[in-house]
Amino acid sequence: MTEHTTRVDVGIVGGGPAGLMTALLLKRRGISAAVIESRSEETIRHTQRAGILEAPTVNMLVEAEVDSRVLTHGHEHEGTVLSFDGIQRRIDFQALVGRSVWLYPQNEVFHDLATAWQRESGEIHWSVTETAVEGIETAAPRISFTDAQGRARRIEADLIIGTDGSRSMCRKLIPEDIRTDHFTSYPFAWFGILCEAPPTAPELIYANSEIGFALISQRNETVQRMYFQCDPDTDPEAWSEEAIFDHIQQVLGAEDGVQLKRGPIIEKTVLPFRSYVCDPLSHGRLALAGDAGHTVPPTGAKGLNLAFSDVRALVPRVEEFITELRTHAGVADASDETAASSDVAATAVTVETPEPLRRYSRTALDRVWKAQNFSYWATNLLHRQPEETSFTHKRRRGEFDAITDSVHGRAYFADSYTGWSD
Repeated sequence: MTEHTTRVDVGIVGGGPAGLMTALLLKRRGISAAVIESRSEETIRHTQRAGILEAPTVNMLVEAEVDSRVLTHGHEHEGTVLSFDGIQRRIDFQALVGRSVWLYPQNEVFHDLATAWQRESGEIHWSVTETAVEGIETAAPRISFTDAQGRARRIEADLIIGTDGSRSMCRKLIPEDIRTDHFTSYPFAWFGILCEAPPTAPELIYANSEIGFALISQRNETVQRMYFQCDPDTDPEAWSEEAIFDHIQQVLGAEDGVQLKRGPIIEKTVLPFRSYVCDPLSHGRLALAGDAGHTVPPTGAKGLNLAFSDVRALVPRVEEFITELRTHAGVADASDETAASSDVAATAVTVETPEPLRRYSRTALDRVWKAQNFSYWATNLLHRQPEETSFTHKRRRGEFDAITDSVHGRAYFADSYTGWSD
């Protein structure tokens, strides 16, 4: 079977928001990229995922000029509500740190970026199979795959970027004697629902009580998203609609408090919790970004935002690396010493990880660990532990009061939640 080959500066494995944003920003800097994705475009478009976007993420979507609808279809939230045993305290983001967050689901972010990439004639292959990445420790890395039409294809590049999610195959290419996998799991999960009902509240409510955690969120004006804490082995079908709403209402508190808007449940899922960090995020001619390099529990709303933070750190370093390559190639051409730069030599000679990619890894990991800390802290503050006692519950109540009763505590939460400046 004839193999179709494409030559670009950067090959990207993973066509979700992180991969597409990387491709678009590289194109803005004159760097060519090609993207492959194992899922179909329609599958990603219709995968329902939450989306609280930090201020820096919104700025990226606006400044990239991809015709994002975040400002017209998203919902600006100038604060959020923390609730403990029915007592609600609002954290005013704008008053505390001068920033908002935006409710804009991840599949809508994907729609904006996929539309922009294809409108600009960017190369992307959906529904690919038999993907293999080779040569990351040489000067000629490459991606081989079978496209949706069953044709064998190859992308030859100077650099491979893995944005292929939490089950990343690219991550496994970093040798085990170089890669450190930092991991922890949590003894609870989230039971998530989508229901056809108007918003219960204008902003998100993070609630804790003696029976556990609940989150009241939104999808749009007619669909709500809610979660409550459950055992990771919970069967969603074992819960009736009435039992689900009654449980969440009980977490929210007394009858004279916030009352849920109820409606038909159209989706039920159980989401396990874990935290993971890969160190380093680069090796040879490979760099990782987003869930391919790290995952966080959803409590702190850091997942997609942390992926975009990676992209902000990565793109300038890729530009630096590609510029150096082009400069060296120009010198080699001028001296007519072509043998050393032949394709055969490039695929055979082992190369070190370029310094720009090492700097990317260090910069990105500094922010990743800040986000891991906030997500871990918020998760443990807001969830009931399996072996909880009256002491541990009251202690967490004291922590809740220490945060919400102090302008400095509220500012810490607001600063962490809305996104630190780079």
